Amino acid sequence: MAALQAEGMTPDDHLLDIGCGALRLGHLAVPYLKPGHYWGTDASLALMRCGREVELPDPGALPQDHLIEDATFDYPGVPDTITLAIAFGVFTHLPAPTLEQALRNLCRFPRLRAILFTVFLAPEGAAATRQPDGVVTHPDRPPYHVSEEFVQAAVIGSGFRPTRRPTLLPRGQVLWVASPPQIL
Repeated sequence: MAALQAEGMTPDDHLLDIGCGALRLGHLAVPYLKPGHYWGTDASLALMRCGREVELPDPGALPQDHLIEDATFDYPGVPDTITLAIAFGVFTHLPAPTLEQALRNLCRFPRLRAILFTVFLAPEGAAATRQPDGVVTHPDRPPYHVSEEFVQAAVIGSGFRPTRRPTLLPRGQVLWVASPPQIL
């Protein structure tokens, strides 16, 4: 929530929580946002539904159809009203090309002003790499790392402008914001 609020999130925003799982963020975002302004996607619909029932004080505050099973980052059924998107700890578990696909598919949201996402960074071509907190990341298996150059190219190639945030995140993840070019 702090990272989203630092990017200017207000209760009026429409949030897409990519890879939301059991609503680790959703249990905070749903009560904060206006009714109907939270959407979550994940590869497991069952996990999201369980999170809705267990993690939310009022499961009725989150319509079931706002939780969308999506393992391919196509965002089916997510409305064009989305203004912010977040994928926290998602791309650390998936091969590098997944980031490019997810970003390209977010271009269809005309009101989107920022996408927040995290990755582990390592030098280009690096094998196993020990991150600042000790976790070892890899280029070819989870937890994955990518180079800073890769992230910048993926964001720019998807039509967005990349910004690396200095925020310290758990396990040494690095926070990035991808913004449409017209937003400074």
